[in-house]
Amino acid sequence: MPDLLVADLSRWQFALTAMYHFLFVPLTLGLSMILVIMEGAYVMTGKEVWKRITKFWGTLFGINFVLGVATGITMEFQFGMNWSYYSHYVGDIFGAPLAIEGLMAFFLEATLVGLMFFGWDKLSRPVHWLVTFLVALGSNLSALWILVANGWMQNPVGSEFNPETMRMEITNFMEVIFNPVAQAKFVHTVSAGYVTASVFVLGVSAWYVLKGRHLGLAKRSMAVAASFGLLSAFSVVVLGDESGYALTDNQKMKLAALEAMWHTEEAPAPLTLIGIPDQRTHKTHFEVKFPWILGLISTRSLDGEVEGILPLVAIAESRIENGLHAYEAVQRLNDNPEDIAARETFEQTKQDLGYALLLLRYVDDPLTADKETITKASFDTVPNVMMAFFSFRIMAGLGFLFIGIFSLAFFFVSMKRKVPRWFLRVAILAIPLPWIAAELGWVLAEVGRQPWVIDGVLPTFLGVSSLSASQVIMTMVGFTLLYGTLAVIEISLMLRAIKAGPGGRILPEGVTSEGPTGGRSVQFDV
Repeated sequence: MPDLLVADLSRWQFALTAMYHFLFVPLTLGLSMILVIMEGAYVMTGKEVWKRITKFWGTLFGINFVLGVATGITMEFQFGMNWSYYSHYVGDIFGAPLAIEGLMAFFLEATLVGLMFFGWDKLSRPVHWLVTFLVALGSNLSALWILVANGWMQNPVGSEFNPETMRMEITNFMEVIFNPVAQAKFVHTVSAGYVTASVFVLGVSAWYVLKGRHLGLAKRSMAVAASFGLLSAFSVVVLGDESGYALTDNQKMKLAALEAMWHTEEAPAPLTLIGIPDQRTHKTHFEVKFPWILGLISTRSLDGEVEGILPLVAIAESRIENGLHAYEAVQRLNDNPEDIAARETFEQTKQDLGYALLLLRYVDDPLTADKETITKASFDTVPNVMMAFFSFRIMAGLGFLFIGIFSLAFFFVSMKRKVPRWFLRVAILAIPLPWIAAELGWVLAEVGRQPWVIDGVLPTFLGVSSLSASQVIMTMVGFTLLYGTLAVIEISLMLRAIKAGPGGRILPEGVTSEGPTGGRSVQFDV
């Protein structure tokens, strides 16, 4: 049987590196598009102030971009080091979009990013804007291909298991690319990145206003962040709803877990606003429900059914039993590839082979498992309900909070044109919130998929390398120290660049080329 401690440690290590890397990704995605907007204003108006603004935020983009690349490389190595059987089992499929991302998207942005920073005096305004746009396009294409790979892990379409090679192989690459889960994840993730950058720009600009520095930059940046952020915040909520709809057909257990819905309820199912899930007793204590909402969101109908956790466990149990026939057929085909009866059995039951592999957690040979073991394995298909339930609610709550913040910002800078100091402080305090929401989104995506590394195909505990626990711990400590050092460098460089402002000059508090500020609000004239 596999070493479950090594599997858990490998998961912790990958979670550490992935979540740390994702601290940089959303800001890169969002800032790249904001740079396109700001430089577009420079191209259209010819005002030098927009050039200075673009170059300033471009400096912060560059710092973040470099650290993002550095932390992303280690993730690639981990597939071979810690997840070698996973890489062997699905490498033909999972590796393809990652290779395309490197060749098509990453090289596009990495090649042109130098021109973006050093080509201001060598390229015309429209050509330099085009370079900036292509860098943003490359960043978004990188996200697309990475999320195609991750979406396939969530919903493994366009592929099937080959008993001759004992690996998953592509049968339809177009299905992999246009996987509904991958497409929903892409638009939702990219929109979340736009929100992250908008909150960041809004908060830093608010800090400048409170300190009375660089008001020309702050006023214009806040106007861009408010309008772009408001559109992005609305799109995050709408596209998040689309992601929920994608779960209805493709990841029913994840949907049931994030709602802590233990039993199938009469359609249209209610949405649980809050409660305390108890995975041991299969109950949600102190729950507050809104009728119909979940059914409308997840099925787009009044009569569509959302299945509960326990009925899905019963389905998993039957799939394990069916998968045992596929497992036995694979064994027979290994002994005799010409066994026609075994081939026929495999073709009829192959969709459930992965469920039979869940039994390897308890027995060396799934065919020897008794009914009690099969039932026990079926409950393994339930993810951590408490974590999924609260991750979703905090993430969704922050999403609506961002709509409120950007609505106020848009009102202040575009309508009333006076920003109260209390709102400026709120904007500064809100800076870390998009990162919290983004990380919780990934927690929900990955924890909600458990116990699968490839949903319904390969259990997570089978994907790890043949390593000892001490080896994984040693590398985890190394990564933690490395990433801790990089975090200090990142924050130091960011803070230094922000304090310096455009042009690299640190001005004393209350002093700016536009004059000192004071009072309880700031007049905006964008």
